[in-house]
Amino acid sequence: MGKQIVATVTVLSTLYLCCINNNLAVSEYYSKTRRCSPKQQVVTNLHFFFHDTLTYPNPSAVLIAKPINLTSLMNNSSSPSPFGSLFAVDDPLTLGPDPRSKQIGNARGMYVSSGERLPTLTMYLDFGFTSGHFNGSSFTVFSRNPITDKERELAVVGGRGKFRMATGVAQLNTYSVNLTTGDAIVEYHVTLYHY
Repeated sequence: MGKQIVATVTVLSTLYLCCINNNLAVSEYYSKTRRCSPKQQVVTNLHFFFHDTLTYPNPSAVLIAKPINLTSLMNNSSSPSPFGSLFAVDDPLTLGPDPRSKQIGNARGMYVSSGERLPTLTMYLDFGFTSGHFNGSSFTVFSRNPITDKERELAVVGGRGKFRMATGVAQLNTYSVNLTTGDAIVEYHVTLYHY
């Protein structure tokens, strides 16, 4: 009888300890709060050209979803990206406006035509650099882009690599656009605040 009590107590003790350890592991999904010595924030200015090509044989932006009533929209709109169209993007970034100028990276993501009356894109793009000092780094834009305005700005909402925790603004200037095809070259002046 004594051995059974000892065995029962041992089993119950083991189960109790397992429950305590499991509760600690599950309830502690975060680290303890502590004081932070913030790094010095720095400012980086970038200048490049963004090439958005919808035409074949080598498009850099392709239609991946369209509104159900696209036919009626297409009949009433001369836009190559009518309201509700969603595009996947892999646009080259170059040093100059000529598409043959040195490529320094690409913008990948998507944009949706979100302006029913005024042509507007809502853009989520990650601007990644593949050469130079910022090779392997990127910043992210998530913002409204009123494409008929010659000059406009987009919000920078994050970054990685040398642009970790970036905020800032991208000022856009349409360099050229083909209103029939939608192909465009846009000049970017970007101010990034990062650590």
